Amino acid sequence: MTQTSDNETAGPVRYETAEGIATISLDDPATKNSLSDAMLDGLIAAFETARDDDAVHCVVLASTDDKTFSSGGNLAGFAADVPLVVKHQGTERFPKLFLLIGELGKPVLLRAQGHVLAGSLGLALACDLIIAGESATFATPEMNVGAFPFMIAALIYRNVPRKKATELLLLGERIDAKQAERIGIVNKVVKDRELDDAVSEWATKLAARSPLLMRLGKDAIHRQQDMPLEEALEYLRLNLTLAFSSSDLREGVNAFFQKRDPNWTGH
Repeated sequence: MTQTSDNETAGPVRYETAEGIATISLDDPATKNSLSDAMLDGLIAAFETARDDDAVHCVVLASTDDKTFSSGGNLAGFAADVPLVVKHQGTERFPKLFLLIGELGKPVLLRAQGHVLAGSLGLALACDLIIAGESATFATPEMNVGAFPFMIAALIYRNVPRKKATELLLLGERIDAKQAERIGIVNKVVKDRELDDAVSEWATKLAARSPLLMRLGKDAIHRQQDMPLEEALEYLRLNLTLAFSSSDLREGVNAFFQKRDPNWTGH
């Protein structure tokens, strides 16, 4: 894979690419990476850039601050004295970002370090995979300030068993990385000092897969989850037929039997 490198900063978001991997980093330590309008706009722009770049095969979402991934929504904005319609229009950024990640066509791996709180837990769960450092913590503490995590409830219930999801939403208590792993929030927990290596290992593997089959597979994961079983099975069968028609599938099988690395063409 050709080595590329690009570094950009869009407000509180950093964007870098190397070896087919785009790293999008929250970078507003003064607000503990709160999900302000500027942060959300920066994230949306960064993910759109990754989506549209054919050289990017995998995205890593991270924070430049190891103590905090994000403190969640901007509480000052919740209580701001502005027209209700302005607040309503502002919250459209959350579903836009969550759906953008789900429909990206490329795998998104979250590097979870420090506190992953409130709305940022929804952002984490919108990602395909999560690797956490052992000191990471997770919570939806909105009820503690007289709010409720409406915007992320759908993502929590699609990832966490119902009783545990309800416990998170109503009690607002923090859980550690190992607890998060047990209830299905996190895929893997590693020592903090090993986090970068673990994320790099998975991202490199993901970026090395057929981009065509990865897109078909990720689209299938995203779309079938809310279908009735019979409809989901037929949809998945049609996608398997599409995969059969691709040269990448044939190349992958031939490379396996010939004991060599595949040469993906994206067709």
